[in-house]
Formats: sequence, C-alpha cells, structure tokens
Amino acid sequence: MLSSKAMLDGHGEESPYFQGWKEYEKNAYDDIKNPTGIIQMGLAENQLSLDLLKTWIENNQDATRLTNNGESVFRDLALFQDYHGLPAFKNVLAEFMAEIRGNKVSFDPRKLVLMAGATAASETLMFCIAEHGDAFLLPTPYYPGYDRDLKWRTGVELVPIHCLSSNGFKVTKFALEEAYQQAKKLSLNVKGVLITNPSNPLGTTMSHVELDELITFTVAKKIHLISDEIFSGTVFENPSFISIIEAVIDRKLEKTDLWSRVHIVYSLSKDFGIPGFRVGMIYSNNERLVSTATKMSSYGLISSQTQYLQSKLLSGKEFREKYLEENRNRVKERREMMVVGLGEAGISCLKGNAGLFCWVDLRNLLSSNTFTAEMELWKKILHEAGLNISPGASCHCSEPGWFRICFANMSQETLKVSMERMKAFISKQYCCM
Repeated sequence: MLSSKAMLDGHGEESPYFQGWKEYEKNAYDDIKNPTGIIQMGLAENQLSLDLLKTWIENNQDATRLTNNGESVFRDLALFQDYHGLPAFKNVLAEFMAEIRGNKVSFDPRKLVLMAGATAASETLMFCIAEHGDAFLLPTPYYPGYDRDLKWRTGVELVPIHCLSSNGFKVTKFALEEAYQQAKKLSLNVKGVLITNPSNPLGTTMSHVELDELITFTVAKKIHLISDEIFSGTVFENPSFISIIEAVIDRKLEKTDLWSRVHIVYSLSKDFGIPGFRVGMIYSNNERLVSTATKMSSYGLISSQTQYLQSKLLSGKEFREKYLEENRNRVKERREMMVVGLGEAGISCLKGNAGLFCWVDLRNLLSSNTFTAEMELWKKILHEAGLNISPGASCHCSEPGWFRICFANMSQETLKVSMERMKAFISKQYCCM
C-alpha cells in the first residue's frame, strides 16, 4: 500500500498542458524522419542563443576542464557540499541580476538561496511561508505548472485573481479584492500573492500602476508578495521591466515590515536557455526565511561543477552584456515572425514585449463561447494541424479562446512549417463555418 500522495492524481498531469506534451512525445515532428509529426509549441524553452554559449565554452576551457588558470580544482569541487553555495557564483549572480534590472537595484549575495531550478525555489517558498491548506492569490492567466509546483506537495491552495482581456489582462484593485474575498468565503487563510513578471503566458511586463496596486494590497492585508522574474532578461522593448524590489524601493518601504515579506524567484533556464543545468534561486530580505530555505536546499542542490561553470560564464561582464543584447534581439525577431505568420491567417496576439511565447486570440474559431468549445478546438489543432499549443483553460484564463504558443524552442524552419500548418488549418475552419 502506497501513501495517499502516491495514489492520488494531485500532480496535475490531467491538464491539457501536460496531455499535449504526451501526445507530442508519441509522435514528435522531425523534418526528415517524421515530417507529419506534432510540432511542440507548448514548451517555453529558449534555444535561440545556444550557439553563443557553445562558442564561449569552446573558448573558455577552464570552465569545462574544472581548472583555474591551468590548475585543477577537481578535488575542491568533488568534495564541496556546502548548501550555501560557491561564493564566487553567488557574487556574479547578484551582479548579473542587478544588470538585468538596469542596476537600479542591487542584490546582496548573502540573501540568495541557490536551488535546483525555479520549480524547487517556488515550492520551497511555499513551505517556508504557508501551512497546508493556506492560500496564495495568482493573477490569471498563469503558468499551468504552478498547479504542480506550488500545490502538489505543499497542500497550498491557489485562488485566481481574474484578469480580463478588456484591459489587456492587467491586475486591478477590484480583481485583487474580489479574489481575497473569494478565498475568505472558502475559509482559506491567504498568505500572499504570487505574480510572474514578465508574465507567463502573456509575454508582457507589469506596469508601475499594477505593481503599486499589488504593494498597496499586500501592505493592507499584511501578506507576502512573491515575484517570479525568470523571464526578466528577455524583455526586448518598452515598457521596460520593473522588478518588485525596485517598485518597493520607489515607495520608500525598505524600513517597513513589507520589506521582509517580498521575495523573488529567478533562474537561468529562460534567459540563458539552460534548463538542464537546473540553476534557480530565491532572493529575500527575510533572514529567517533565507536561513530556513538554505537548509531546505539540501533536497535540491545545484552541483558544484555546475556552479563553477556558471560562475566562469557570468564573470565576464562583456560577454554577459553582449549575450543579453543579442538574445533579446533574437527573441524579438522570432516573436515578430510568429505574429506576422499568424496575422496572415487573420489571427491576432496580445501585444507583448517579453517572454518566449505569444498569447494568441482564437476566439473567432470557437463553435461557442465556452471552455468546452476551447477544448474541442485545442484537440483539433493538436491532431489535425499537428501543433501542440496550450489552451487558456490550462492557464486558468477567465475567457475561453485564448492560447499560449511558444516560438523559441525550435528552428526558424520549423516555425515556418508550424505557421503554414496553422494557416491551412484556419482556412479549413473558416470554410466549414
């Protein structure tokens, strides 16, 4: 007999977000071996600038040979088990995070907790802040994986802050209060708000007005505010990215108790396109939380050789700057390619300035204004067009007909194929209406 955790379906795999992945894995597209297979457009992975990293590695053999100025550091790394992390890595990571934010804020390496990816970092924050059955409020639409990352093992409940297309899915004072009162009706103890900025799946940055509303709300309710900023380095045009730390400082709230209730999640998986290295982190001004999270990081440490490699990679200021600039340009160019391709088929996207995806409006293709119709359309696109995209329902969107479509996890040629398939599918749908 196994535990209830093992026996119950709390992981969230029944979501179409994960179901689409399974269908793709059974019939994956390959331009030569399987040209009629399913193209994966449901994965927010950044493959656009791997060539830059590959070139850097080829030119910096110390990093991969585990040497420093020609001297082996293998023994030191092989025996390193300190869950505080390599100081050299934390120092350059703090510098890098500040650079992404235009050096408008600085980060203390001592307040960084290293974790094996943003998933581990987010879950650890839940364990540190909330009890089983407590609630966090999240603006919709939100990343489908949160239903797994934040809830499955912690027992935390997620309550949606319903945002609407009529104002570009922006967070409002009314929506925040409505979600809070809904949680109270369900007898839930609200411990905080979690946002993604830049947004996944919207591909937009939060305005100062939205951040101010969030700050005012969390101050009034005396709750925590977590900002997942893993796409912060992908912002390619105005409005510029404003970190939650910067917004709090602008309000001159550093000496209030809110300062200890604001936390950041970050990762190198999206900005640097290295999810396999599992580099994530928590940043917090709460000493007790940092201490506890650091102890918890024993369950998901970043390997010492990965930390060493990344410390070398990030220590070159010139490379960091050139990489970020080039990667942003490539993200912008690839996004425009998708927007134009969809536009030729009569499909529009929410105006975005960040991220590795577009928030696409397919409401005109619904047979009715229902989530049942959205699921029917999603299945048609998956099986008839051979494209795995993420339906809005999996992101808890309040309105049927919106879909997240990723563009950075494939070659330019594959994206062209996907756009041709989408055009053919849409043309067929309009003929049948």
